[in-house]
Amino acid sequence: MQAFFHVSQRLSGCAARAHFAALACAGALALSAPLAHAWSLEDVATLASQRTKTPFKEASHAVPAELAKMDYDDYRDIRFKPDSTLWRADKLPFEANFFHVGRQGDAVRVHQITPAGVKRVPYDPAHFDFGKNTLSPKNWGDLGYGGVRAFSHLNSPTYKDELIVFSGASYFRALGAGQLYGLSARGLAVDTAGPAKEEFPRFTDFWLEKPAKEGDPLTIYALMDSERMTGAYRFSVKPGEQTVTDVQARIFMRATDKPVTTLGLAPLTSMFFFGENQPRPGDFRPEVHDSDGLMIATDDGKGGGEWLWRPLQNPASPLVTSFKMKSLKGFGLMQRDRAFSNYEDTEARYEKRPSAWVTPVKGFGAGRVELLQFATPDETHDNVAAYWVPEKMPPPGQSMDLAYQIAWQGKNQQLPPNGWVTQSRRGTGYSKLGADALGQQIQFVIDFAGPALDALAEGAKVEAITTASANARVLESLAYRNPATGAWRMTLRLERLKTAEPAQPIEVRAFLQHNHQTLSETWTNLITN
Repeated sequence: MQAFFHVSQRLSGCAARAHFAALACAGALALSAPLAHAWSLEDVATLASQRTKTPFKEASHAVPAELAKMDYDDYRDIRFKPDSTLWRADKLPFEANFFHVGRQGDAVRVHQITPAGVKRVPYDPAHFDFGKNTLSPKNWGDLGYGGVRAFSHLNSPTYKDELIVFSGASYFRALGAGQLYGLSARGLAVDTAGPAKEEFPRFTDFWLEKPAKEGDPLTIYALMDSERMTGAYRFSVKPGEQTVTDVQARIFMRATDKPVTTLGLAPLTSMFFFGENQPRPGDFRPEVHDSDGLMIATDDGKGGGEWLWRPLQNPASPLVTSFKMKSLKGFGLMQRDRAFSNYEDTEARYEKRPSAWVTPVKGFGAGRVELLQFATPDETHDNVAAYWVPEKMPPPGQSMDLAYQIAWQGKNQQLPPNGWVTQSRRGTGYSKLGADALGQQIQFVIDFAGPALDALAEGAKVEAITTASANARVLESLAYRNPATGAWRMTLRLERLKTAEPAQPIEVRAFLQHNHQTLSETWTNLITN
């Protein structure tokens, strides 16, 4: 757990801490040589496959002594010069620039794909403004770069905003119109919640395809390396109200005697400090989080399935839960609360943080969505991760092909077709405890909205269908219209039972039903205290 907590520190909006991997020497000539044919995922896959045939070598993190002595604020004072931005002079729909290498010494190599071939973009200190720092960059040699970011006309036809950033191991994040950076995605998660130490694959090389015309997506290729696997990635980025990132990947497993316990596909990483379901005394803000819930859509293979909503929490000890299924329609870490009044934070503006909805396209099959949550003392650390774990992994020496889509969504985001939870609040029940009950009664008040509920006739009978794990007893579950808003509300009371394992979490599920017709997603919560 300590390894995950350390590396997954939340990157600021400036993407300032540069956590990238250096390029291994093998294949350096092939990576920079011009090609007569168009660059493709197959070219990157060839390089990834070649790397699996040689022992993994940890990248050197050595940096010039001047950089190694810099603190966080010193590093933030280094900025890429606007007039050096890639493609700016060509008046293209996208532009790109690069982060400087930081004191950690992790660097990436960057290449540009043009009609004339693939060309290296070498490090040049003249492209950076070093601010107040007194440095001697001309003596540093070719450091590479600390990361990549791209810009587009996301919010204005006259100004290019930041669109997507690749910064740290295999981390990346993108923005839709009107959004501010929040949660991140990763190329791959390895043994994130298992007993073994987590492994952090790194993007070591990037290839940026020079845009051809307005309307075309931005295409970025990346080469990934790690102790037990390598990977080739293609990202197609389409900016808009919800920016869509189409991801294609080929993962190669190295032949090693250290088996992978958990391979996490399409991983998402976020922060939940406190919220309506877990308020924080003494803080003026009602909620602080980049995501407030995990949403999952299952596929039963017959055109149906179940929609699930798991409110996030900041637990006292690490929580790992899984949702197993034969087929997945999608999953995401969502920021449903979109009103400023939910947060009252004029600086962080959490209501503008994106949701990330993942839609599988190829290579997922049967498996499970795994959710990891652990304690965070403040909002500067990510403490939530969600990813897909395939039932079958490729054996050592083999490969797997993946394709999926990430939609970075704002107010208009993915929702179940019938009804969904708008808030869930926890309190304490005060009726008499049963003789076999343990501790206080637990009460939840859950609000719902959606077209299936709006279509109900006046006076329609709605039932609250509730179940709990064997270590709890449901005392009351009622569904009724909120007289103040007209929306549907569920009140749920339950009590913990005396068992051999009193610390075992309670699993509870609830949804709304009318005439045996499901009206809402399933609210599923884990009660740990």
